[in-house]
Amino acid sequence: MKFLLTFSRRGQNDPGREPVIARVVKETGVLVNVEKANIDSMAGEVLIDIPDSDADLVQRCLEGMGVAVRVMENAIALDEEECVDCGSCISICPQEVFSFDEEWRLRMDAARCVLCGKCVSACPHSALSLQG
Repeated sequence: MKFLLTFSRRGQNDPGREPVIARVVKETGVLVNVEKANIDSMAGEVLIDIPDSDADLVQRCLEGMGVAVRVMENAIALDEEECVDCGSCISICPQEVFSFDEEWRLRMDAARCVLCGKCVSACPHSALSLQG
């Protein structure tokens, strides 16, 4: 399951001042895969992937540290009525989210998405959108 974590670095006790991912791994024993991170001096946004079976435990731990957690069940949306199966998204995607099936119809594996947005920009028919 993917979580999008957001936090600020405003005060001494804010989550941005401590290694939250390391602390979650240490306290829960759950291995966390960081798929994308954007952290600066004032705030942070991190996309993580964890086993579905450990989602509740990890979410409670993060929220207990003051981190906002958003579950990312469908990170990318495909409007099949608008899609013309051109494949522009296939070549631009760094995570191989998109592919063609045996009938040359576009298919996607949304679980691989890291919310980079490159496919949304590349789609000539605006058939893709980020849900995060």
